[in-house]
Amino acid sequence: MTETLLVFLSLMVVVLLVFVIILSRRRTAPVDEDRLRRLLDQALTAHTPASGIVAAGRHADGDAVSAETAAEVQRAYRDLAAGRQRVARADADADSARADAVTARNDADSARNDADSARNDAKAARVEIESARAETETVRAEVNADRAQAQVADQGVTESAQLAARELAAAEVADALAEIDRQRVALAEERHRLVTETTAAVAAERTDLQTAQQRLQASMEALAEDQRRLAADRERTRGDESEVGRMWAKVTGKEQLLQLEAEQLAARQDELAERRRAVEEHALTAEVELVRISGLTADAARAELMSRQEDLARRDSAMMVRRIESEAQASAKQRARAIVADAIQRVASDQTAQTVVSVVHLPADEVKGRIIGREGRNIRAFETVTGVNVIIDDTPEAVLLSCFDPVRREIGRITLEMLIEDGRIHPHRIEEAYDRAHDEVEARCARAAEDAMLDVGVSDLHPELVKLLGHLKYRTSYGQNVLGHLVESAHIAGGMAAELGVDPKPVIRGAFLHDIGKALTHEAQGSHAMVGAELARRYGEGDEVAHCIEAHHDEVPPSTVEAVLTQAADACSGGRPGARRESMESYVQRLERIESIAAGKRGVEKVFAMQAGRELRVMVKPDVLDDLEAHLLAREVAKQIEEELTYPGQVRVTVVRESRATEVAR
Repeated sequence: MTETLLVFLSLMVVVLLVFVIILSRRRTAPVDEDRLRRLLDQALTAHTPASGIVAAGRHADGDAVSAETAAEVQRAYRDLAAGRQRVARADADADSARADAVTARNDADSARNDADSARNDAKAARVEIESARAETETVRAEVNADRAQAQVADQGVTESAQLAARELAAAEVADALAEIDRQRVALAEERHRLVTETTAAVAAERTDLQTAQQRLQASMEALAEDQRRLAADRERTRGDESEVGRMWAKVTGKEQLLQLEAEQLAARQDELAERRRAVEEHALTAEVELVRISGLTADAARAELMSRQEDLARRDSAMMVRRIESEAQASAKQRARAIVADAIQRVASDQTAQTVVSVVHLPADEVKGRIIGREGRNIRAFETVTGVNVIIDDTPEAVLLSCFDPVRREIGRITLEMLIEDGRIHPHRIEEAYDRAHDEVEARCARAAEDAMLDVGVSDLHPELVKLLGHLKYRTSYGQNVLGHLVESAHIAGGMAAELGVDPKPVIRGAFLHDIGKALTHEAQGSHAMVGAELARRYGEGDEVAHCIEAHHDEVPPSTVEAVLTQAADACSGGRPGARRESMESYVQRLERIESIAAGKRGVEKVFAMQAGRELRVMVKPDVLDDLEAHLLAREVAKQIEEELTYPGQVRVTVVRESRATEVAR
């Protein structure tokens, strides 16, 4: 009985606790929806003064209002529209807060319904406990009745029967007590289940109520903030309306002032028109009187005056032009002399001493015999491969190499030095040494071109132009080294350009490349100026540089200052004392012409002019010409040389037709 009362009291405490919580939640201050609705209606109400001002501003005469005042009015209109937009946004926020409050109220009603359901469950549990208690009282009454019957039976039966009755009653009591215990356990489990479920439901409802309360609190805060912003926007809107009123009054005053000024301007225009008519009438009268007095019309007088002024202007301009020309000629000559002298003084170049003979020093005179070889085999092979004459005389420990082509002579000199250093001299070694010497000369040419470019400050040239510049290291023009002449011309042209205030870069570039065509005079048709200009354009040089190249010998009329400076620098470099020798150039040209005559024939592979032009060796292809055609070729070349060239003595033409068969034994 005691335990049943405890269970019942516990359930009542839980139900009361839930009821207290629900009542405390319901005491929260409700949202004053009427007040919110009134605030929103006030915020959305339009202000009649501002609208009246705007309407008045729209119907005003815009042509008479100044631009500044109109801009201020437009800014006020924009501020007023922005305030109304803010009010609309505040209304939307208030609607959202109202919806959140309704949602929170619905959540609270749901929680209240859940609490009522829990209260009903508690009542059902209490009914079940009362039923269990009644059953317990019934069992107890039955036990007492059994005990009374047992006592009555004990008086009329024997001792054994009494014992049996007692045992039977004890068993029935034990069964009744066991049944009571089972019901007690079942009641305890049911109580525990009800307490657990009720506690979980109360906790869930409490969480939901707290969440709803937080949402409602946030909605109230947001609504309060919206109300504050709405009040601020209303204050700003009132200020904007007052400002618009002041601006409109100002505009009205300026409009009246402008109307007054327009009336004054109209009166002044009328007055000026009257004065203009009076002046025109007076001028017409004066012109008629002047024509009457002079006897000339206005057009005739104007033509005579213009003729006299034109004659005077022509005379003055002619005298001025003559004076300017004389002053320019005098100062130009003096200035040109100063510029050229200054440019030449900056360049310190050695006098040219080009020769056609190279000297190779020998370690001993016995080496001469090895150079000649058995029956002259080595010296003939050397001259055939290199195209250079080998002169061996009584000069101690020295051998002379003679050739008009400086590149070929340099390759021959390096080849002979390699053979002497190696000690093995025979035709096969001569060919190998010649190949190595040729590669070394090419490397020296490339290095010379790079040094020249560094000297004059020219970079980013095409690799083919750099290669051709290197070949000019061993070329001469009237005895003057061509590469040295290009470097010297570039320095002179740069100095003159600097003195004249012209950009020196294109001038230096044009002067440095003006003789580039001389590296291809044996291979290309035309003058070296035109060939060089074509090369420059082909390899990416600009038109101004190409024009400097093609115009430096007047084959194309110079049309730029850079071309004229290139001509002047070329003349200064080639015309200085000791720069060139005419005899050397004519000698080289004669030998080149002899070689070109033979090289133009069919089947010719190599041509070498030797013995100072007194012997011409022609190497032919054995698979193209036979022996008979080789004799005919020698006769044709000799006859053409007799007809086209003038030379001392005689020229012997030797045609060499040689076939080789090579096989490798493994």
